[in-house]
Amino acid sequence: MPGERILVVDDNPLNLKLTRLLLAGEGYEVRTAENSQQALAALGSFRPRMILMDIQLPGMDGLDLTRRLRADPSCGDVIILALTAYAMKGDEQRAQEAGCHGYVTKPIDTRRLPALIRSYLATAAP
Repeated sequence: MPGERILVVDDNPLNLKLTRLLLAGEGYEVRTAENSQQALAALGSFRPRMILMDIQLPGMDGLDLTRRLRADPSCGDVIILALTAYAMKGDEQRAQEAGCHGYVTKPIDTRRLPALIRSYLATAAP
């Protein structure tokens, strides 16, 4: 679904760059944020269909930010996928309980991510 808007929130600049380039190459409109504060600021003017949310962020972590977004009616239909490099037992369940639609482990598989994104966008089509 080229043209869809995606916000990538990750405190690792290399992950941000890789994910942005990969998704922009697929035709998505991509914005990035390095922390929760930047993500909230970006959401003031950018309404994404999907957010790729790193769980481990400085300050407010990704799960707390997800809970905050889920409490905001204007973000209720945004698809949120949790990203984590530390796949621990229970992380996926905690992500779902916070309001994430899915869970992706890092390092991101660049061959599979575009298909995964398309799949989530298709199943949550308005």
